[in-house]
Amino acid sequence: MYTTSSVFLKTLEQAGITHAFVNWGSDHPALLEELERQRTENGKAGLQIITCPNEMVALSAAQGFAQACGRPAAVLVHVDVGTQSAIVRQYMRYTCQINSGRNVSQVVLRGLQSALSEPKGPVYLWARREVMEEEVSEDLATASIDVTTWTPVEPTAISESAANTIASSLLNAERSLIITSYLGRNTAAVQKLVELSDRLAIPVLVSCPTRVNFPHSHPYFVELTFGMAPSHWLREADTILVIDSDIPYIPVFNKPRPDAKIFHIDVDVLKDNIGMFHINAQLRCKADAQLALTQILDHIPSDVASNARISTRAQELREVSAQRIANLLSLEAAVPSDGSFTVPNILRTLRTSIPVPGRTLFLNESISNYPLVWDHLQPELPGSMFSSGSSSLGWGLGASIGASLARNDLDLIVLVVGDGSFLFGVPASAFWIARKYKTPFLTVILNNGGWKSPKLSMLGVYPQGHGSKVSGNQLTVGFGPDTPDHSQVAVAAGGAWGKRVTLASELEASMKEAVDAVRNEGRCAVLDCVIESI
Repeated sequence: MYTTSSVFLKTLEQAGITHAFVNWGSDHPALLEELERQRTENGKAGLQIITCPNEMVALSAAQGFAQACGRPAAVLVHVDVGTQSAIVRQYMRYTCQINSGRNVSQVVLRGLQSALSEPKGPVYLWARREVMEEEVSEDLATASIDVTTWTPVEPTAISESAANTIASSLLNAERSLIITSYLGRNTAAVQKLVELSDRLAIPVLVSCPTRVNFPHSHPYFVELTFGMAPSHWLREADTILVIDSDIPYIPVFNKPRPDAKIFHIDVDVLKDNIGMFHINAQLRCKADAQLALTQILDHIPSDVASNARISTRAQELREVSAQRIANLLSLEAAVPSDGSFTVPNILRTLRTSIPVPGRTLFLNESISNYPLVWDHLQPELPGSMFSSGSSSLGWGLGASIGASLARNDLDLIVLVVGDGSFLFGVPASAFWIARKYKTPFLTVILNNGGWKSPKLSMLGVYPQGHGSKVSGNQLTVGFGPDTPDHSQVAVAAGGAWGKRVTLASELEASMKEAVDAVRNEGRCAVLDCVIESI
């Protein structure tokens, strides 16, 4: 017997979906029956099924899978919590209800077409269990599906006049600047950005990064910001290219000078799903970054770097870069006199403990320590570090599982996470999944004993208020005074290696043990690093 579920699963498989992260419920009898029919008749199911005891972990794993390899994965959830479509619709690229087995293939393929067209994002399909149990004919269930006619929209370029205008402005600028946040989602675009920066000695400012957009050791990498600190690079620039950025700057804290020429290139240049978004750009282009940068480069002479103005700027940027790196190294070397350690100390130890940097993937969910993690891990290769990019917390543990399933070429996966986000990630479920499906990864917890971001937000509004004088525990954003040993949750749930460290003298050896447990023993490791409490 074949059902709508038979056609649904076959369509996913033929469309190239390989993994389904599932949270089974009483709504899924036909799906469970169809998968077992496949195992009986074919020896295995068409999809690799990853059982996830928690929906948050399932969704995060699917997201991490897609971020790591660029291919989508499926998530199956159930009943009211899992299928409140009015709530999730605003986060989706496309939503649709499956009403019949006769058109389920078209609905699935339409959804994937939207998911893979820029701006890429999740799609949401839902169906009643009665529909999924509807019997269909064998001809419908076994018919081949032509997925080649459901291709996503091709990337778009900018006009030649726009390319010429932007190139000319950058070429003639005295103080140019490039700002980006997620250009590195397309790793091929990073090399084009490097080429443009090199050719004209243009400084690159990375704002609220979610990807590796520019090599952190590059002499023209001048600043990483999350919008709050003053930036003279932004304030003094006469020509600014904003490319692939949701938050290039926050006008309350920073804004360009009034006469600055600003050009904005993005696959979602108007930010249609954001209530208010505006920058004072002279030219806006809805386009793919790689194609646009290639066009701009075509309008700039390849030998222009010999220009005296550009060569002088290049030397100045190298000096700035050398000082920036020296400052970071100084922070890493400064160990507190009480024998504890700082976040830069931890990150230096982690960075120098990585055996094969070129085959290591970092996931960053450090929240209040985001800037430090990006700066001190110094990611170089496109695709070697990413963060969630969404507004929710608890992504990292599940995403590490998904990334491990997506990338068998990696030597090591490392998650750097705050203690609050670690708990949001449902560690009991996550480490159970990791053990069952053999997806080992290293988790380094930056444990400040609570939620620092709410406290920082309060201090931003009331810097001298009542709350500024008390601890996080008094404010009720702390987890103390007796905080749990988070590493032991992973040990109990998934047989992980786990240890809490509080002293700088323990840090290096403990980090090596943790790395070895993942690489040599094939199990997760959690290093709970206790830093200054909030």
